[in-house]
Amino acid sequence: MAKTPTSRVDRLLSSMGYGSRTEMARMAKAGGILLDGADLLDVTKRIPVTRDLPSRMQIDGEPLDPVVGMVILLNKPLGMTCSHKEDGPLVHDILPRRWKLRDPAISTIGRLDKQTTGLLLLTDDGDLLHRVISPKRHVKKTYRARLARPLAGSEGALFASGTLMLEGEHKPLAPAELEVVSDTEALLSVTEGRYHQVRRMFAATGNHVDDLHRERLGGLSLPEDLAPGQWKLLSEDELALIFQ
Repeated sequence: MAKTPTSRVDRLLSSMGYGSRTEMARMAKAGGILLDGADLLDVTKRIPVTRDLPSRMQIDGEPLDPVVGMVILLNKPLGMTCSHKEDGPLVHDILPRRWKLRDPAISTIGRLDKQTTGLLLLTDDGDLLHRVISPKRHVKKTYRARLARPLAGSEGALFASGTLMLEGEHKPLAPAELEVVSDTEALLSVTEGRYHQVRRMFAATGNHVDDLHRERLGGLSLPEDLAPGQWKLLSEDELALIFQ
């Protein structure tokens, strides 16, 4: 059986972005850190780092953030970039400031371009990130595309054929599924993550995507009550839906 890791409280909280060790010591002395309902005054104390720690520890009256394996589902708004450093509005700016300081860092699982909205996952779990984006996993990503011109009717067969070659590339796309919603709206499910793939697929048919919104990742759907710019932490059960 693997041994449960331990950590000094100040080092743990500092790595989670709550503040410096000195700031954690001041917070503890002011009664801002509770463990199992009691004041934790000595932040040099080592404690077991277990998955249930967030349910046992409070910081300034709020439950501790997940210690490891944090997974965030964000309804990405229009005009925001999936980056830490680019100019303009960034998706990371929506999240609590302390999450920008976490070590390991929180990164997006794949990217949505600036003009694409919808389901975006972020995590500090590198193994999970690679499992989701790995081509070997064939995790399906479903987008709702609103088009500038009516569909011709031949797109579904072309996208499913596995023969479509995007401009400037030398390998055909994997088969994709098209579900027609109306003359100018469709759901497209792909298992790859090539640069601007959905937009380029429709461009290859002579059409143009006016609006693009990701609705599902695997079996995980964007909640209807999660407005643009809102986020939630995923439970383990919700996380498992990705791979169904």
